Amino acid sequence: MSAPRRAPRCRVDGVLLLDKPLGLTSNAALQTVKRLYNAAKAGHTGTLDPLATGLLPLCFGEATKFAGELLEADKEYVAQIRLGVTTTTADSEGDVLSTSVVAVDAAQVGAVLAGFVGESMQVPPMYSALKRDGKALYEYARQGIEVERKARRVVIHDLRMDAFDNDLLVITVACSKGTYIRTLAEDIGAQLGCGAHLAGLRRTRIGRLELAQAVSLEQIEAATGSARDALLAPVDALLDDLPCAELDESGAFRLGKGQAVRWNGPPGRWRAYCGERFLGVCLLDAEGWLQPRRLIAETRATRAEADTDVVVSRNDFAT
Repeated sequence: MSAPRRAPRCRVDGVLLLDKPLGLTSNAALQTVKRLYNAAKAGHTGTLDPLATGLLPLCFGEATKFAGELLEADKEYVAQIRLGVTTTTADSEGDVLSTSVVAVDAAQVGAVLAGFVGESMQVPPMYSALKRDGKALYEYARQGIEVERKARRVVIHDLRMDAFDNDLLVITVACSKGTYIRTLAEDIGAQLGCGAHLAGLRRTRIGRLELAQAVSLEQIEAATGSARDALLAPVDALLDDLPCAELDESGAFRLGKGQAVRWNGPPGRWRAYCGERFLGVCLLDAEGWLQPRRLIAETRATRAEADTDVVVSRNDFAT
């Protein structure tokens, strides 16, 4: 008896803001959601460690073309820091390196936190996915090898103490891209003289995207059909910070052919539309020509494609 035929993957276009649960890697969360939607193409916009929970935007279909939009975005986290204990990984998954008595008060903690606000140079941790000679740093670390890492410029925009009780410190930190909260926790412990490690982490914001907009795996699993599709944001959901160019049919046609069109406005990146139809991202040059840079594919299926592709248009998404 032959094996049952697996249903063909569907074409799904949109962005899902996932509240990633504890214990899952970002890729495992992505693959789970991809299976639930039976989607042909999907990707995430930046990893969260299994220890971390919170906002993880997932892109499907045409939205994957714009996944890189969040790479430069600022982020916000709520972090739990365990004082008095250092570990090999700077988080609770590592082996304990040292323990110390915690003899600091809230005023001392507040003064130390204030010192981290602003620009600084941060050395990435060994247990990270950064590459060295084509190999992730965590692979070296697991072999007991420590390699030299260059300090990188990071910016802490805001850092506040939410709670402090004995040896547990809870902070909210708004920071630039590339900031390692594990390293920040470790550095805070060092400044306090008692050592520390990251005990828990929840990402609450990326750029303009907020955790309050996100849905859980349980919500996705419970929804079916159109209700599940309604959890998706539009393909252009990651582009809200770009100005909008509204083109007529003639301009949209020329843009689709790779031709520049006239437009008035400040030079830079623009998102282009024809009515309600999102066309893609363009670059407006100093001479007033709107140049196509990353356009989406036509969202229509032929009769031959109808059996394998499900096309989701801009109007099908919840906003």
